[in-house]
Amino acid sequence: MERINYYKISPEAVKSMMGLEQFVNNCGIEKPLLELIKLRASQINGCAYCVNLHTIAATKAGESVQRLHAIAVWQESPFFTKRERAALAWTEAITLLSETRAPDNIYEEVIQNFDEKETVDLTMAIITINAWNRLAVSFRKTPSK
Repeated sequence: MERINYYKISPEAVKSMMGLEQFVNNCGIEKPLLELIKLRASQINGCAYCVNLHTIAATKAGESVQRLHAIAVWQESPFFTKRERAALAWTEAITLLSETRAPDNIYEEVIQNFDEKETVDLTMAIITINAWNRLAVSFRKTPSK
């Protein structure tokens, strides 16, 4: 059951988050990859609202059902490019930062597949979805049927 409607209670806080979201969505990283990142972080964080939202958004961005089903097991799946794998590994490392400490080997993969600006923007995308996940999970935001 939803606890607090944070959109209604603190619109200025949400407006600030929306500024980050707007930046992320316009930073130049391809939309399907952004949606995969958002979906994977949301799965890890157990955010049902965001998993639903980003599955729909990924489909609209052209993602296949096959790849969406495989995102939870991307490491064992042949469906993802080297660039996508680097982004997904970085997503997991940053999402689980207290456990991983953003390891050098994963960072090296990222900088081999993304330029410096893209690396910062990718990291901002991961940080932003993690913030949204924490809001939604904390206040039990539920997906629409």
